Amino acid sequence: MGLEADERSVADDVAEHDLRRRLVLVLDVDDLVEARRMAQTLRPWFGVVKVGLELYSAAGPDAVETMAELGYDVFVDLKLHDIPTTVGKAARVLGSLGASYLTMHAFGGERMLWAGVEGLADGAERAGLAVPCALAVTVLTSDSDDIPAHILPKRVNAALAAGCGGIVCAVSDVREARAMGPDLTIVTPGIRPVGTPTHDQARAATPQEAFDAGADLLVIGRAVTHAPDPVVAAAELVDSLTF
Repeated sequence: MGLEADERSVADDVAEHDLRRRLVLVLDVDDLVEARRMAQTLRPWFGVVKVGLELYSAAGPDAVETMAELGYDVFVDLKLHDIPTTVGKAARVLGSLGASYLTMHAFGGERMLWAGVEGLADGAERAGLAVPCALAVTVLTSDSDDIPAHILPKRVNAALAAGCGGIVCAVSDVREARAMGPDLTIVTPGIRPVGTPTHDQARAATPQEAFDAGADLLVIGRAVTHAPDPVVAAAELVDSLTF
């Protein structure tokens, strides 16, 4: 019985670790001290943190390096969109800082995405780091449902042709995107537990719906960080999931 209990404990620890690596904590604040405190407090439930435009604008590269030092995979969500040369150079810098994921707008086209993929990998290699995952943002979850049917396939194809490791899409688009790119890492924002406000997300979904659709990473923000007790909210969210 003791051995069986130990085996179950190990299995539970592995499952918990795997789940944490699939949950992305959004740090949409403009103060690095506050972001660090939040990241430390919620570390038991999240393995990835998202550094977006707000925090990066406030703290710059320090935001990426600080979160990496805390043991997180860092999701740098800057949604790069510019000429290929500029995107490639920016991605190279971010790769050297320790970003694990970097977003670029898929509507920038294959050449731009390819430059970002190459720059990101080159920056990480020069810094002696693992190759990060370049993510192409397909259609924002704040967009309404009346999006032309050809848009998603066009942008997923651009991501695949450019060598992106993954895409960002709404939960409602996951199955179609997965059929096109079985090996893509699929990231889903707009995640809201049952009973929480959807805010500006036109195509929100629950965490369980995202897992059931086949999403790899779930981006979770205000439902936890703006809750009366973020620790309780994080624990309840994780406890509600089966995968």
